[in-house]
Amino acid sequence: VHRRAFLRNGLAMGGTAVGSTILGSTIPGVVGLASAAVPGPGPYGPLDGRIPDDNGLVLPEGFTSRIVAVGGVPVGGTGYTWPLFPDGKGTFPKRDGGWILSCNHEVFDFQTPGESVGGASSIRFDADGRIVDAGPILVGSHSNSRGATTPWGTWLSCQEAFGGDGLIWECDPTGGRPAVPRNALGVRTHGSVAVDPASGRCYMTEAHRDGRLYRFTMLDESLSGAALADGPLEAMVVDPDGGVSWIPVPDPSGTVAPTRVQAADGFVTPMGGGVWVHDGVAVFTTGLDDRVHAIDLADQHHSVVWDGSGHRQPLVGIGDLTVAPGSGDVFAAEDRGDMELVLISTEGDVVPFCRMVGDDHRLSALTGPCFDPSGTRLYVSSLRGRGDALVRDVVPAIDWGDGAEGRHVGVTYEVSGAFRLESGVELSAGPTTTGPPPSMTVASSRIDTTAVPTTQPAVTSPPTLPPTTVPPTTTLGRATAARGRVDRGIGGATLGLGAVAVLALGAGVVAVRRRGSGGPEG
Repeated sequence: VHRRAFLRNGLAMGGTAVGSTILGSTIPGVVGLASAAVPGPGPYGPLDGRIPDDNGLVLPEGFTSRIVAVGGVPVGGTGYTWPLFPDGKGTFPKRDGGWILSCNHEVFDFQTPGESVGGASSIRFDADGRIVDAGPILVGSHSNSRGATTPWGTWLSCQEAFGGDGLIWECDPTGGRPAVPRNALGVRTHGSVAVDPASGRCYMTEAHRDGRLYRFTMLDESLSGAALADGPLEAMVVDPDGGVSWIPVPDPSGTVAPTRVQAADGFVTPMGGGVWVHDGVAVFTTGLDDRVHAIDLADQHHSVVWDGSGHRQPLVGIGDLTVAPGSGDVFAAEDRGDMELVLISTEGDVVPFCRMVGDDHRLSALTGPCFDPSGTRLYVSSLRGRGDALVRDVVPAIDWGDGAEGRHVGVTYEVSGAFRLESGVELSAGPTTTGPPPSMTVASSRIDTTAVPTTQPAVTSPPTLPPTTVPPTTTLGRATAARGRVDRGIGGATLGLGAVAVLALGAGVVAVRRRGSGGPEG
């Protein structure tokens, strides 16, 4: 999402402004994926005529996939059993050239009455892409959908709590410290969050049919986890000409009224999904009207990048998204339909990049697309992709039977190939390692606590739900790496699910996204 290119393309092609009630004004576009993005071949060509690989993924020529984690079985050669339903993800660079992949697990509280078994995990890779360790980074939580990396090296995990009481947890991706609830970011059915590396502001979506887009501004300019404890929360307003302003949300806790009700004049974002900030542009999705939006943060102007209403192909059923760290291309994930990860290029082409085929994914959704720090590996999950383990053997409260339907545990993939590192430029070769890594035995499932440099005080209490206050002495300290370097290196995460419906499936009940009917009441 290169802002200058987007502005140029938008001026040349025209854009669409969407106010609260008006659609169709011509304005300068904010994205060169551009506001007038249309179906096209894209930088890697179409998927037409391509056959699925051994993992059931249809990819452009020159790209390969491997499975890195499956629900209910140990990750690689580690002793850590991967939890169910992988969702939002992000990556963190390590000093040794490796990286950490953090991942949310979306197990809703209504699926497991009396216990919370969602949370988040991390997988550590060495410089050659081999899995060397894995373990939990958030426990005792539920409904953990999308999330975000921060410029100071922590992971934000959003609860898409069906009852509207979800929080955002700040997690140490190494697993060295218990997670901390960041109540000042608001209590609601969170869609996702993104942190602007330039300002430290957090932009948040709401997974509700009458949702809003929120902005949190730190009072403390230290750019650290501690600064998330205090600051004003606002909701976006969009004028008919696309101009953006912000109104206060007096009570982020939603104790008296939901935050969206407090911001009654705010711009309605029906079933807000993934959100990302890159090069001065905030990009986010709304699932009920199948749109990708963009905000020019400097000019405070809103436009629609892609309008998929009316089942416009090739991008419908929009949920998650990510932005390629080098090229600025947007990769938007579908959470229904033909299960595609669709690329919106900076040149304005919209084209499927990856398609998951077969019955293994028929109850699933594409979730958590993100890149590794090098920009040459893309991670994405089939939220309820079929594996070998039974769901009930992982979480006894979720019994979907012992047949094929009972094995929809979730699968996480890595896609490697010649991703372009600049707009219009392709790599001449893929990453060093594209095949499965050798099995490795590790002594502990705890992630190496020296992987990401932080300056953190001791935290002695584990996270509990629902928290009411943020411990004033607890901080997830500022990373010592430079802000700009961390922003370029982190793959990011924008993930999550929309509302939830229940389908009867033989001996079990499967929770899936509710299609087109909105979110939880409240």
